[in-house]
Amino acid sequence: MSRRRRWNRLAPVTVVDLDGLADAVDPARLTPEQFVQLIEVLHMLGDAGTGIELAGMRTETFLRFLGRATREQVDALMTHPDLRPVVFTEVFRRMAEHLAADDLRAVVHWRFTGPDGEDRFETVIDRGRCTSGPEPTADPRVTITIDPADFLRAITGAAGLPVLFLSGRVKVKGDIAFAAGLIGHFDLP
Repeated sequence: MSRRRRWNRLAPVTVVDLDGLADAVDPARLTPEQFVQLIEVLHMLGDAGTGIELAGMRTETFLRFLGRATREQVDALMTHPDLRPVVFTEVFRRMAEHLAADDLRAVVHWRFTGPDGEDRFETVIDRGRCTSGPEPTADPRVTITIDPADFLRAITGAAGLPVLFLSGRVKVKGDIAFAAGLIGHFDLP
């Protein structure tokens, strides 16, 4: 048997378990800069086609990982000009996968405000389909204005939407009752 063949037979095939990695990393042990670097490396590896990418994490793990991050870490991530759109795209992609309402029709405009300006997204929910993108295509049922870090903390359960709303950190224009129950239309872990 050739040496190469013997080596292949003996060497275990290693598959990167991103869920295990995310669960093993304790964000509390990382500085905000290190936390951002970790997300940056995962994004870079995904762009390089290695198969190691944020999209490879289960939604439950992705949300739990972000939910364990400190406010300072999430702030640092959301002020990173290259990573903020990556994280938003990943969150909205996962929302589309976890839509639980088959009969709902609505358009939601999101305005994410911050020191570097404003990001806008639109979510269109149409009878079991959910699509999101950075360009508005229709009149919204509701427009939600929120700080990007507060948005991430709210969807991960690290911050309560009612508290953010009552403290003025979330502004709603349009159907307030629909906005209050919006997260309930998604089966997020």
